[in-house]
Amino acid sequence: MGVGHGHGHAAGQDGGHAASRAADRGRLVKVLAVTASVMVIEVIGAWVTGSLALLADAGHMATDASAVLIALSASYVATRPPGPRATFGLHRAEILAALVNAVVLLGVCGWLAWAAIGRLRDPEPVHGSGMVGFALLGLLANLVALAILVRADRSSLNIRGAFLEVATDTLGSVLALVAGAVIWLTGFDRADALASLAIAVLILPRSISLIRDSAAVLLETAPKGLDLADVRRHLARLPGVVEVHDLHAWTITSGMPSLSAHVTVTDERLAEQGVGAVLDELSACVGEHFGIRHATFQVEPQSHREHEDLGEPGCS
Repeated sequence: MGVGHGHGHAAGQDGGHAASRAADRGRLVKVLAVTASVMVIEVIGAWVTGSLALLADAGHMATDASAVLIALSASYVATRPPGPRATFGLHRAEILAALVNAVVLLGVCGWLAWAAIGRLRDPEPVHGSGMVGFALLGLLANLVALAILVRADRSSLNIRGAFLEVATDTLGSVLALVAGAVIWLTGFDRADALASLAIAVLILPRSISLIRDSAAVLLETAPKGLDLADVRRHLARLPGVVEVHDLHAWTITSGMPSLSAHVTVTDERLAEQGVGAVLDELSACVGEHFGIRHATFQVEPQSHREHEDLGEPGCS
């Protein structure tokens, strides 16, 4: 007697998720325009001043622009309805995009570290005052992008990735600004390489964090903060529930946790309340206590228990 439940809740959540994604797409388009503008400004600035820090920030901006473009593409793809093969739709496209962005960021981080170390050994002249001017323009543009994204839904890995990238770019612009001021006032050209190295250090942890979180979704591990033993205990306390097994939880995409379970219920409870009432109780339990709206339960009468494989082959 396998019955899925919670579809009404799921539809409402999907609608809210879609509306939130549409609003976030508008913000991402604005951020893309700002990011591309900053990238052009800093490329020109790096060429005029000879600054590696500005070039590093421009390279990071190029990565950010491509990251936002990928995020936008993934967000549009994710709105396509489910099909006979992609039964959950293409929500995972957002997670794949976040993973690609993180891997590219790691590559940028490695290149920046290598170039900065080379500049530390053999410094090149940098135009400090010009570097300050271009870094200041980049800082102002990044602050505009942050203002756009601060109201977005950062539970989405894509939005979170874009926000973290712009936030780190803002710090990068500050570092370039400080390095330019030091060079302008003291002539210490190695400040440019030190700023570049610092930018590389800033990129590393967020790249690793995005890779870890994306991999957790793709590997279908239980959502962060969800204790399956606690879920099992809550379900087992419901009237008539004898056993909960084959309990699984995973994340379809950011903000969309899912759960499935086989629940053995006494024949008396099923005869008294009916399967529908039992399913209502199970769905309400995981929805109210754990915030899970995508849940599927297979309800099994206790008398049918001997026909259910409860363990590994060969086990009783």
